[in-house]
Formats: sequence, structure tokens, C-alpha cells
Amino acid sequence: MLVNMNEVLAAVQARGCCVGAFDTPNLEILMAVIRAAEKRKEPVIIQHAQLHEPEMALRVIGPIMVRMAKESTVPVCVMLDHGEDLDYIKKALDLGFSAVMYDGSSKPYEENVRMTRETVAMAQEYGANVEAEIGIVTGHEGKEFVGGAYTDPELAAKYVKETGIDALAASVGTVHGFYAAQPKLDFDRIMKIRELTGVPLVMHGGSGISVEDTQKAIRCGIRKINYFSYMSNAGVKGVQKLLEEKNVKYFHELANAAIDAMEEDILNAMAMFALE
Repeated sequence: MLVNMNEVLAAVQARGCCVGAFDTPNLEILMAVIRAAEKRKEPVIIQHAQLHEPEMALRVIGPIMVRMAKESTVPVCVMLDHGEDLDYIKKALDLGFSAVMYDGSSKPYEENVRMTRETVAMAQEYGANVEAEIGIVTGHEGKEFVGGAYTDPELAAKYVKETGIDALAASVGTVHGFYAAQPKLDFDRIMKIRELTGVPLVMHGGSGISVEDTQKAIRCGIRKINYFSYMSNAGVKGVQKLLEEKNVKYFHELANAAIDAMEEDILNAMAMFALE
């Protein structure tokens, strides 16, 4: 069933755990995520990031995401991840997305606030929820966290109050992609941001964080974790394993191997997010 982000976040808040948010830029990943959520009988968030537009156009994958959410046996939020401009965000809302993220973290504070407020006003017309970001989660594979990019708790509280967002993506020591060095999360900062903002916190760059650190972050107040890189890489490894085992003649065999491998990785991630 299709639900909005706040419904999913309320459910995990009541349980004191976290929901997984998985970018699904193609059908194989989308199928793996929905299958895993249904097996665990848990709500899930499926996302399409604007940066994945070259891999799969929103106009193609978006309607499929919405339809699969509606037909799922578990609550599914369909969300735009890292929306960079209002036109693209509107396209997602027009397709039936139930949540959007506006990412103005690289912009000056006042511009970030202005654009985020416009996003919130637009989303409200569709009954959708909004996540936004302050502080920068480094986005290039292999780069370490930049200390100056940490989210300032006081500024975060001001930002939430001035924008009216439903969830805040905070920079607490993670990066997008694969890690060149072991990440060091600032757990005190997570707790302080949660205390001052009063909204659910989102951790981007969820791949590659140890189970111990991930679950500690959840106990400190993280309620949504974006997870993509390790899941996608699991699909690659699944295909490689199949090719080593047999002479594959049909592409769908490779696709199915990728789906199965990604589903297993997602199941493990969801168990971690549930504090199991």
C-alpha cells in the first residue's frame, strides 16, 4: 500500500528503530527491495534520486514505483531522493510520489531555506512530506568525510523551524558511496540535533557502516537510513558468482541472480535497522 513518509516514520518511532530507504533506479533493484520488505512484513521507503536520471528516467521508473507500492502487501513510501530543482520535484509529485527530498545543502543558508520552504508548500498541495538537508554529506566515492561539513545543531534547529520540514538529513560523519577509511560517526551530535530539532533524523551514506555504529546511531535518534551502494554491489557479485558457476546464455538469468543477491543484502540491512 502506498503511504507517505510520516506514516512510516511514526511506525519506526513507536518501535524505537529505523526504516530503510533504498534507491531503486531500475526494475531489478525495485523488485529486490519490495520482495525483502514483504518477506519481513515491514514498511519500506523506495527512492529515485535525481542524479540517477541518466540511468533511468523518472518518467519511466516513477509510475512503476508508485504502482508496485500500491500493490504491495506492506506500507511503502515512494520518495524522490536528492531533488535538486523544483521542476524535477514537481514531476515526482505529479507522478504520485508521497514524499520528496530537496537538497539545497550546497547553497547559502538563506537560499536553502527559501527553496526548501517552496518545496514544503508545493508538497503540501499533494499531501506529500518533505525531507531536506543542512550540512553536506560528501558525495564522491572513495573520499573521506570532511570535518567542516558536520551539521551544526543550533543551525539545524533554526532551519527546521524556518522551513517546516518533516525530516532532516544531517551530516554526522558519513559519506555517499564506498568508504576509503572507516567512518567515525558523531553520536553526541546526533542526539543534540534530535533534541533541538524535534524531527526524525535521516542518515545518508548508510552503506559500509558497521552494525554496531549503525545501531548506536539509531538509538541516538536516526529514524531513516538511505542505503544503496552495498546493495547495488551485491547484485554485481551475484552476477559474477553465477558466471563463474555456469555458462549463461540468457540475460534474464543474470538479472535474476542480481535480484536474489540484492534481496539477501537488503534483508540483512533491514534486520540491522530493526535492531535485531
